[in-house]
Amino acid sequence: MNRKLRMGMVGGGPGAFIGDVHRKAACFDGGVVLVAGCFSRSAEQSKAMAAELYLDPARCYAAYDEMVAAEQKLPEGERIDFVSIVTPNDSHFEITKAFLEAGFDVVLDKPMTFDLDQAIALRDIVRKSGRVFALTHNYTGYPMVKLARDLVKQGKLGTVLKIVVQYPQGWLIKPIEREGAKQAEWRTDPSRSGAAGCMGDIGTHAENLTEYITGLRIKEICADLGTVIEGRVLDDDANCLVRYDNGARGLLFASQISVGELNGLRINVYGSEASLYWRQEDPNELRVYAPDGTICTYRRGTDAIGALSPAAARATRLPFGHPEAFYEAFANVYKNATDTMRARMDGRQPDALERDFPGIEDGVRGMQFIETVVASKGQWVAFPKA
Repeated sequence: MNRKLRMGMVGGGPGAFIGDVHRKAACFDGGVVLVAGCFSRSAEQSKAMAAELYLDPARCYAAYDEMVAAEQKLPEGERIDFVSIVTPNDSHFEITKAFLEAGFDVVLDKPMTFDLDQAIALRDIVRKSGRVFALTHNYTGYPMVKLARDLVKQGKLGTVLKIVVQYPQGWLIKPIEREGAKQAEWRTDPSRSGAAGCMGDIGTHAENLTEYITGLRIKEICADLGTVIEGRVLDDDANCLVRYDNGARGLLFASQISVGELNGLRINVYGSEASLYWRQEDPNELRVYAPDGTICTYRRGTDAIGALSPAAARATRLPFGHPEAFYEAFANVYKNATDTMRARMDGRQPDALERDFPGIEDGVRGMQFIETVVASKGQWVAFPKA
């Protein structure tokens, strides 16, 4: 294929932080162009966003179903190839379903759906459609996270014995959802966010990161979900004991009332032969600890990293010493997803490196995680089968 993929977007209107991140990330490597969108439930806001992005007004839609119908009618050489969906959780299922059944590939922001029933139904739709479906657990896109995964796969840590993952933030220490903060309003509203607040928003990232790096699956959880801010309905602070399918144990906590924390995702994986540590706010380094007390620090972009992990090398754009971070990690999810789309359009099977992006099963796992922590109430609860 010798052209750019044409992208549409649903959501991401004026003032939407994550929508802007998706737009920049998708187009980061020059292989994608945004051509259409329904950016807001408000037709005027959607038009304003389209104008800001210099899009053809005829490709700016007032509703997602209008967009599906109109794009389907366009000639194959003009219609969108895929859609990026960046709306609140309550609308993910219906919008994704509409585009998949209309024959479009989909990139969807996490968590995947409003509840587990929707996640299971969406998995059936994805399988039936045969379309490419990607979920933007963006932290899997960091080169050092891919290196960590490959070190575990190669047995460098021995048997994984314990996992400690934490994701503290402090931005919800005040009830800003009552003061018109758009990003806080829907995340703290159970009718839009779903059954969990903090654990649905960022706890799912922690869950996904542990399973991506270690290859293990959570078996049981004992969770304590708390609401610190008076009057807030959904959890804003939560702590979990975790048991994994190989017998390993772990701790997982997520918080949005931890004053002083910005975006503090970090993980320790303790093995029988070595341990590793990665911190999202210092993403270009991965530390590996040996039993004798020595520490090996891997730094992104070196030839040694590429030799150990082709996936980490593929996810690296800049020479060592030039930091890569949040936008690039998102871009890596988009690059692998869109390269998979290109491969299928060209009639070939995408290779393992191209297929290295979160998909429908990751989304189902995320919704299983939310259902389990909400059901726990301080008791051990098994992950539901789905």
